Amino acid sequence: MPRLSLSTWSIHRPLGLGYGPADDGIGRLVPDQYKPSSHSLLAVPSRMAAHGVNTLEICHFHFPSTDQSYLDELRTSLDEAGVELFSILIDAGDITAEDMTQRDADLDWIRDWLDVAGGCGASHARIIAGQTDVEGTAHGDWRDHPVIRMSANHLKMLAAYGQDCGVQVITENFRALTKRPEQVLAILDLCEEQVGLCADFGNYGGPTKYDDLTAILPYADAIHAKPEYQNGIMDRTDFNRCLDLSRDARFDGPYSLIFEGSSGEWDHLNEIRDVVKAYV
Repeated sequence: MPRLSLSTWSIHRPLGLGYGPADDGIGRLVPDQYKPSSHSLLAVPSRMAAHGVNTLEICHFHFPSTDQSYLDELRTSLDEAGVELFSILIDAGDITAEDMTQRDADLDWIRDWLDVAGGCGASHARIIAGQTDVEGTAHGDWRDHPVIRMSANHLKMLAAYGQDCGVQVITENFRALTKRPEQVLAILDLCEEQVGLCADFGNYGGPTKYDDLTAILPYADAIHAKPEYQNGIMDRTDFNRCLDLSRDARFDGPYSLIFEGSSGEWDHLNEIRDVVKAYV
């Protein structure tokens, strides 16, 4: 059912964690403390519930530990607050990397995060479809493009692994490989319903934004409800247009509230929540 959700991305500054390059030489991103935190991840469920939001997605880099004892503590905090953990955003790794050593290492790293997702009770995990830019390459039918096929094959493989962990794999219109809706739809088609989709309002733009969203929203299991801002003011016309498109597509999942500003996170999230509430 449509419901309000929160992404920890929206409070990544109060959480105090960002991500930086790993020291393994293959380009993965790992947690990197960049300022003292004012929030604890364990306290987020009760705090968001107090704001009327009861579904959560957590960015991988916001986990201070992946030990099972910590994951058990997280599950307890979620249960006590009555908060559903919908997804873990695995926000790095390139399953289409040209370098096989990097690609294989990233696939192993993503599998580790699927284990974490299962260990903390998440029902879904979002995996980036690929960071290879295929724009401008000869394609014809995108389903025949070798990089698109590589992405789909690896997503299906990870989806099978996730199933054993009790986790449904989804991907997103995010990063280079999925910058166009035709690429998203080709990957989903090749995945044969084994992989779902998170649709992000803010990851398409320009004159084709609404057409692009219209193309992918019917396949969305989750939405990143990310408004645009002009001089610090929410563009409600654009945001409501995106939300209307989701309703037209009969969207039936979590609207994850996304705020990307540098201060006043909870005030802005409350504003976003109040707009989205009309659609749940």
